[in-house]
Amino acid sequence: MYDIKITVNGEEIELSGFPGEIISEAIVAMLKTLHGVEDVKDAVIEIKR
Repeated sequence: MYDIKITVNGEEIELSGFPGEIISEAIVAMLKTLHGVEDVKDAVIEIKR
């Protein structure tokens, strides 16, 4: 299982076990499809507008 931290507009969003697991597993699955990514030990995704 992965730890996940989500911050939106400067405020951390608290995630209980199930939503955090669903989100982190979905992101890891998408990252593993990228060329050159075999194992995900950690990742940082930053989105800004």
